[in-house]
Amino acid sequence: MGRKIAIVGAGAVGGYAGAHMVRAGEDVTFIDPWPEHVEHMRAHGLRVTHASDVAEFSVPVRALHVTDAQRLAKETPVDIAFVCMKSYDTAWATMLIRQYLAPDGFVVSLQNCMNEEAIAGIVGWGKTLGCIASSITVNLPEPGHIHRGAGKGGAAHTVFRAGEVHGRITQRAEEICRLVGFADSAKVTGNLWGERWSKLVANVMGNGLSACTGLPGGQMLQSEPIRRFSTRLGSEAIRVGQALGYQLEEILHLAPETIASAGEGDEAAMRACDEQRFKDAERTSSAQRPSMGQDMVKGRRTEIEFLNGLVVREGEKLGLACSANAALTDLVKRVERDELKPDPRLITELRLN
Repeated sequence: MGRKIAIVGAGAVGGYAGAHMVRAGEDVTFIDPWPEHVEHMRAHGLRVTHASDVAEFSVPVRALHVTDAQRLAKETPVDIAFVCMKSYDTAWATMLIRQYLAPDGFVVSLQNCMNEEAIAGIVGWGKTLGCIASSITVNLPEPGHIHRGAGKGGAAHTVFRAGEVHGRITQRAEEICRLVGFADSAKVTGNLWGERWSKLVANVMGNGLSACTGLPGGQMLQSEPIRRFSTRLGSEAIRVGQALGYQLEEILHLAPETIASAGEGDEAAMRACDEQRFKDAERTSSAQRPSMGQDMVKGRRTEIEFLNGLVVREGEKLGLACSANAALTDLVKRVERDELKPDPRLITELRLN
């Protein structure tokens, strides 16, 4: 208690984690670039709902427009800044909050993708931590309203994994774990990079597919060709991660090698993948869209270059062809530019070697 917290990006993940911190009595300031969202939070607070088994709640919050952030110069410096922006907004968001950090303050990437290096380039590696939100399935359907398309992960699935870039367990990593632990189950990890790439693989398997097909998660799972393509995306990403030397963790409650083998045509592995994914789907609303699918519906820029595109670029450096990820990256970018309309046939009729 008593530490000043800033959450830069009060969207789905930042708003969800931050609302729980506020409810627990923490000193939290939200900074967000969506004017209507900020005004709604100021007037009505933040409302949090779940698809199942969790009572909704609302909390009054302090919310600042990006243009109001300069007010922080007159206040007690920020001890902990969570950057919860889209990956393409990481650099400016970190630059914005850097000047208001306390001397021992630090920045936590609570985002998808691999953004710690971008943050460290601005505040230094010594002030950079990471926190993965695994299978959190949250969205921002309207200003001031965070919705989670499932219940809590709890003991069945550890949602938050906080860690230092060097892998040592520190007091500040434990403090991050405590803070995000108000929202759901959390742990400190000594394997930030392996956790980060494992989450990236899970995103690679669903985000871009939802964006280019226009389908929510449940409908994508029902289509065998889309499901198979999803597994191939994951397989390519796993092989790149292994070649980079990451110690991969479970991905979608499956051993990485099971997904990798399934994507390479192993029938037993394919059956194991299908069984687990259908089992997991029972705990999540079938209408829930991965974040990139939500972005496409809202007409927003996607993170495709930071997910599937990153897999392709890292694979090229290693001499590993990632043709499925390359094809999907191209398709999503063309849909973004309105050259194509979202359609399942973009995947079901796709022909790769």
